[in-house]
Amino acid sequence: MSSKPRVIYWFRTDLRLHDSPALRAALDLKPECLYPIWCWDPHYVYRARVGPNRWQFLLDCQSDLSSSITKLNDKSKLFVIREAPQTVLPKLFKAWMITHLVFERDTDPYARERDAKVIQSAKEAGVEVVATRHGRTLYDPDELVKANGGKPTMSITQVQHAAEKLGDVPKPLPAPESLPDPGDLSFDFDQTQPSPEPDFNSIQRSGKETSYTSLSGPNHDFAVPTMSELGLKPATTPHRGGETRALASLDAIIANEHYTTTFSKPSTAPTAFSPQATTLLSPHHHFGSLSVRLFYHRVLTTIQKPANAKKASTIPTNLIGQLLFRDMYFAAQAAIGYPFAQTYNNSHVRFIPWHLPSKIDPTTNLITGDHIIDSPQAEEWFQRWKFGRTGFPWIDALMRQLRQEGWIHHLGRHAVACFLTRGGCYVDWERGAEVFEEWLIDHETSCNSGNWQWLSCTAFFAQFYRCYSPVAFPKKWDDEGTFVRRFVPELERYAK
Repeated sequence: MSSKPRVIYWFRTDLRLHDSPALRAALDLKPECLYPIWCWDPHYVYRARVGPNRWQFLLDCQSDLSSSITKLNDKSKLFVIREAPQTVLPKLFKAWMITHLVFERDTDPYARERDAKVIQSAKEAGVEVVATRHGRTLYDPDELVKANGGKPTMSITQVQHAAEKLGDVPKPLPAPESLPDPGDLSFDFDQTQPSPEPDFNSIQRSGKETSYTSLSGPNHDFAVPTMSELGLKPATTPHRGGETRALASLDAIIANEHYTTTFSKPSTAPTAFSPQATTLLSPHHHFGSLSVRLFYHRVLTTIQKPANAKKASTIPTNLIGQLLFRDMYFAAQAAIGYPFAQTYNNSHVRFIPWHLPSKIDPTTNLITGDHIIDSPQAEEWFQRWKFGRTGFPWIDALMRQLRQEGWIHHLGRHAVACFLTRGGCYVDWERGAEVFEEWLIDHETSCNSGNWQWLSCTAFFAQFYRCYSPVAFPKKWDDEGTFVRRFVPELERYAK
């Protein structure tokens, strides 16, 4: 028997080949065989709120990555294993005679729990785990917290000071030019079927969810699942995923040096929709189809050109500032853990007696995903807000765009968040965060919860005094009503 490593590379939030420190670590082992896998985790299928648009984006990313792997080695692909990683990986270690498991670090609270169980199983099986490389953010969130004195990063200034102690952002790594063959793909164990209840995504389904009928898929080829197998309603977003699309979008952005150099988030139009005023790369960062380090360095190279330096916008409103805000939220969540996404038991969030507060599980002190209807009127306002039926055309247009496309501009998010919480309905920010979790294609728990805390004045920039008028604010950006008419067509024939 060969003594060379037999490696599983476990893709998660890094659906790309370029600039993948963890994949580089796997290849540096000089493996005899490499199994590039994705575990079809029922936690996300059933327990996380995910609408059809984000599911479609994920499947795009997986399919594109699988094709890219096959281009490097026609015997390989992304092998989707339809079982929870906690139960299937220990069985694969034995069936495939694995010596090493490699994956990118993830500081999401659920990911930490999941990975701890997998690492323990690997240890018991004598499998070496390589899980020290981070790639989702510019800086390792845990290291940012350490450099911030062990405290959550609650301001962009804290992130900048902590980052200075960590040194420069590493340069991006090139994509590999070849990949080893996978080994034998046969297995002799039974699939552990997940429990589909509770299914937070039942409202997204128009058919039966059948993605777990077989460990290797209906055709026994480890294929990427389909929307039909998930029983999902059709996606309606025009925004599609995949590393190939992400790199092409990045090239187009960088080619426009004036845009890249002078970009300032508050000056971009929340009403632009064809094309949008911002990069729309955030969903690619979420799924890892575009490296944040590659984006950072290409932007930095552009703004540092002598011809551009004097007119360049600056942190925090420029493109690099947007990446630092993202790091701020990731590190804050890494420090606080599960309570980061709620008010209860979160020492860094101010309590406000909002309507429709979350129900709390007394055994975990965590929110349950359900809420108390303390006011029928507030519940009605919440539902009208969610589906774009408030009677305020600007708010309704934004919420309909969100539901239809899976994305709205940063300032649009500000406007609808302010309206639901302190600016109008006085509804708990956690209700709004749940709707964004369901509908956004770029949803990150850290960024979503953090932004809702910011806009509701409960954490981060908690003295934020600006209220976004649903009448005066859109007049600045949509005086002719073009945006509103696009998403609220029943107003199409009304005068501006």
